[in-house]
Amino acid sequence: MIERPDAMQRVRRTHTEALLAQLRDAGPLSRAELIRLTGLSRTTLFDIIGDLITRGMVVEREPEATGQRGRGRPSTTVSLNPSAGWIIGIDLARTTITVIISTLSHDILARGTRAIAVSANAARRADAAAALIDDLVAEHQVDLRALQAIGIGLPGLIAGPGDAVSSKSAQQISDRLRQRFDAAVVTDNNSRLAALAESTWGATRDVHDAVYVLWSEGVGGGLIVDGQLVRGAHGAAGEIGHVTVDPHGDPCPCGGQGCLELLIRPAALVEQCRQRGVPVADTAGLVAQAVAGEPVVREVVEHAATLLGQVLSGTVVQFDPGKIAVGGPLAQGGDIVLDRVRATIAHLAIPHHLRGIEVVPARFGDEGGAMGAVAAALRLTAADSLLPAAPG
Repeated sequence: MIERPDAMQRVRRTHTEALLAQLRDAGPLSRAELIRLTGLSRTTLFDIIGDLITRGMVVEREPEATGQRGRGRPSTTVSLNPSAGWIIGIDLARTTITVIISTLSHDILARGTRAIAVSANAARRADAAAALIDDLVAEHQVDLRALQAIGIGLPGLIAGPGDAVSSKSAQQISDRLRQRFDAAVVTDNNSRLAALAESTWGATRDVHDAVYVLWSEGVGGGLIVDGQLVRGAHGAAGEIGHVTVDPHGDPCPCGGQGCLELLIRPAALVEQCRQRGVPVADTAGLVAQAVAGEPVVREVVEHAATLLGQVLSGTVVQFDPGKIAVGGPLAQGGDIVLDRVRATIAHLAIPHHLRGIEVVPARFGDEGGAMGAVAAALRLTAADSLLPAAPG
């Protein structure tokens, strides 16, 4: 049976993505090391590297002379070409915009954050992101003629990469920035992208299967299965904040009732403390007082962590991840939060099953979504590197 060209292209794309992923994560590697890490045959790997060198995606470097005699000539190394172009990662959260400009080898050239009104529509959000990019470009003298791709993280249900977005506003933002900067664009949920950042460079990079939780203004997350970000059939994978905890609870904007997010978001916890006679100014104050040992605040935060652990225990039973990373301001409570999550999972998720699932703080804080957008854009450039070169 003759394999169809599209199937062959998919296989080659997968092989190229695996090779580029190793270079993104490990930096310069010899061809022998790449063969070992990717499992590709020598012929296939050499062919892909040759194509990527021709396209300017990777470079090959001779080893530096050390003046020391060895048993053999040191191997040349292959690495991503840092001068081949730039990547922009954008996290358009509810109240802030974060932008990161990176090289293809993920060296950060510029970063910045700017506030934006919750009420801002799609056009204003896109324009505000573009203005922040313009300011960073001017400040750091970045030549956007070398821009390769833009990754965009947005709140809400996002069906998939590129044009496969599920909301009108997400499509408007994607189209506006694509036209403004004349670059390929990939769009996804910002919490899910933060999960990708942690899997690529952060707290879960050493496992193939992981859960990420963003405990912030809302409660979101992402699932990494066999090293790949899972979006789900309808763009809802990882939305643990909308698991119903109290079926008779308050209605949620998602259409459900008593969702986890309603019960444990920082604003709800601050209000619970106030109702119990302990004034708490904001999220930072909530975390600070819990860490300081204020009894009411600590009880409120620990109860919220227990609810989070209950929801995660179901995920653990069904998914069996190697690690869980918790990000967002509440994770800054450290073991006050994480120990309660760990204990709840251990109690509820098949207690007699002999396994260890680490619950750790995420590496990336407020920049997680933007870093994940960079990672998604890097993967987009890896995919595009397989497309035929434009006729010249």
